[in-house]
Amino acid sequence: MPVNETLATYSDWLYRSALGIYLFAIMLYAVEQAFARAPRKAEALAGAGGPAILTDEPRSEVTRSERIGRMGAALTVLGAALHLGSLVMRGLSAGRAPWGNMYEYMSLLCLAAVVTWIVLMVKFPIRRLGAFVLTPILVLLFLGGTVLYAESAPVQPALRSYWLVIHVSVISISSGVLLIPGVTSILYLLKDRNADRFPKLPSADVLDRMSYRTTVLAFPLFTAGIICGAIWAEAAWGRFWGWDPKETVAFVSWVVYAAYLHARATAGWRGRGAAWINVAGFALNVFNLFFINLVTTGLHSYAGL
Repeated sequence: MPVNETLATYSDWLYRSALGIYLFAIMLYAVEQAFARAPRKAEALAGAGGPAILTDEPRSEVTRSERIGRMGAALTVLGAALHLGSLVMRGLSAGRAPWGNMYEYMSLLCLAAVVTWIVLMVKFPIRRLGAFVLTPILVLLFLGGTVLYAESAPVQPALRSYWLVIHVSVISISSGVLLIPGVTSILYLLKDRNADRFPKLPSADVLDRMSYRTTVLAFPLFTAGIICGAIWAEAAWGRFWGWDPKETVAFVSWVVYAAYLHARATAGWRGRGAAWINVAGFALNVFNLFFINLVTTGLHSYAGL
């Protein structure tokens, strides 16, 4: 079907608008982080005279920096809405699922990361980390909208399958969700190494629990995406697995995240050891996203560049 150029243009406008709003949100988060007070000390509940502990419980009064942080959170939600609108318009313009090339794949991945961050802000007292979390997402979106940008068009014949809707969406969403625990595991390592140097970061325990729970959510999706990809490969290429570069790195990433979940539940590895494994998974995720798609040549070379 012919491409609707008007909807494609609206999609590009919404994408750029979301990019600008995310940038403003990062600035507001940075202001909150810079001027917020460190978590207050409270007496341990073990009894009188017990050691002081840090608590991440919110204070009763709302400070100016907290109001600025809330504005950043509101802008993040607005940016996510525009971001979603961009994907919907792109899909309607081409009459297909809007993740048929690297530009669209990157957009969906980053949207999944942003939505995950919004959910985590509701569950954990970590809003002030928004600048740390959204900055790599903004970089990915900027690269997607410049280096990886592709005009709205029908997909290649090899991608005209219902598996495009299933496999690519699941892999993209799970990869986007896994970006968040990668960042929070890095922050955990900083906090755990020297809490006094990073007093405004949430407690190491909060960062650890957030990383673990997010990975637990994303890992089954990532596994399902790999399985769906194998089924599609058998239908398209006559084999379930061929050790294509992207398949190989995806499998290594899966092993690393499985090792993280195992380490997180194992005495002796829980804490810094598990966090380092999660950071390795984060690095492999980004490596698979860029290097494998853009540098190497394989059966998954559908970057659309």
